[in-house]
Amino acid sequence: MAKRLTSMTVLETRRLSPHMIRVYLGGDGFADFEASEDTDSYIKFLFPAAGVEYPEPFDLERIRSEFAPEDQPTVRTYTVRSVDAQRRRIAVDFVVHGEAGVAGPWALRAQPGETIRFLGPGSGYRPSAEVDWHLMAADEAGLPAVAAAVEALPTDAVAQVFIEVAGPEDEIELSAPPGASITWVHRGAPSDSADPAVTGDNAPLIAAVRAAPWLPGRVQVFIHGEAQTVMSNLRRYIRRERAVPAGDASISGYWRRGRTEEGFRQWKAELRAREAAAGIAP
Repeated sequence: MAKRLTSMTVLETRRLSPHMIRVYLGGDGFADFEASEDTDSYIKFLFPAAGVEYPEPFDLERIRSEFAPEDQPTVRTYTVRSVDAQRRRIAVDFVVHGEAGVAGPWALRAQPGETIRFLGPGSGYRPSAEVDWHLMAADEAGLPAVAAAVEALPTDAVAQVFIEVAGPEDEIELSAPPGASITWVHRGAPSDSADPAVTGDNAPLIAAVRAAPWLPGRVQVFIHGEAQTVMSNLRRYIRRERAVPAGDASISGYWRRGRTEEGFRQWKAELRAREAAAGIAP
């Protein structure tokens, strides 16, 4: 089923840290938004190609069939950080590194009153009250989803949360129950750094999660971030070494260093095909 197309208006923006901006969206389009109870709710923004105007009413299927590939909207996926039904707005957090990328520069320049279109939301995870403890880990890309999950934890929940950011200036305030310990892991470089000493297989998030005490009982795991760090390292640790069943482990790459989202989607499809051929469970 095709995801719902929604248009919303920028209401305001707020700088959360040197590398993160929150954009509040609302307006008449809020009435069309179907909020999810899941904490990893995500939407797919449609950023127009430079210099291209699309006919109204906006018809994505028509655009995909009639416009040249270079004139298609650019799709970028982001977590819905929160939904405020009373104020009729949603919040979306964007990682920014100057003019690099598509969505970050847009968030930097976004002005109240301008319109943005997106598809969704989709989702699939919410902290369960039926487990003994929770393990969550993410980098900046996964931080909004982890923050939403931590806020949704039951008041008596036990959780170990690890968040990798560039440095202490990129830490943001989180609301968590007393039993949740939050550890900020400082990489010492921006998330788009190519330094092999602190990225990929050497990302400090890996060591932080592996060194954490493994608590007794049933665990629910949520780990999302850079694909090499998450898929090639932490997923193997959780699923194979700790034998956490797939139903209790939401582990996925949100992005891959050196690839656009389009290239990342292709990489994920190829990875799934290779693993299926090798009989490796997700």
